[in-house]
Amino acid sequence: MSKCWRYLFGLSVLMFCQITHADIDLVKVVKSQRQMWLLEQGKIIKQYTIALGANPVGHKQQEGDERTPEGRYILDYRNPNSGYFKSLHVSYPNKQDLANAKAKGVDAGGMIMIHGQRNGFGWAAKLTQLKDWTNGCISLNNEDMQEVWDLVKIGTPIEILP
Repeated sequence: MSKCWRYLFGLSVLMFCQITHADIDLVKVVKSQRQMWLLEQGKIIKQYTIALGANPVGHKQQEGDERTPEGRYILDYRNPNSGYFKSLHVSYPNKQDLANAKAKGVDAGGMIMIHGQRNGFGWAAKLTQLKDWTNGCISLNNEDMQEVWDLVKIGTPIEILP
């Protein structure tokens, strides 16, 4: 559970909460809103503005389509030495994604991550985050990525909606 403290400041009450990674039980992305939320028991704890794959409409079908997948996956490992400022791996493709790709005779693709900015280009986030630019990943500015990195544990489900 999050721990919160209240402080009386003049006539206002300020509230500060400490969130730990054990609190976050779902990461939710709504592609059409370019928003990502960290949830605890259905309650939004944190909200972030994101950028997506350069061709964001629709579910990822194959390698190179620049789409961000849609569906329910797991954040299954971290990469602190990514080519981008830290990254959390999304468990795409799942069995259904692989079957769909096989039926079409294409490679489903993979390596879908939540990540920060390309290493050395964190300063450009105010510009890069204005448009969808990844190959299918979910991008944050580096400050937000550090916070997600600190709060989300491996094994947390991620739900990606259109």
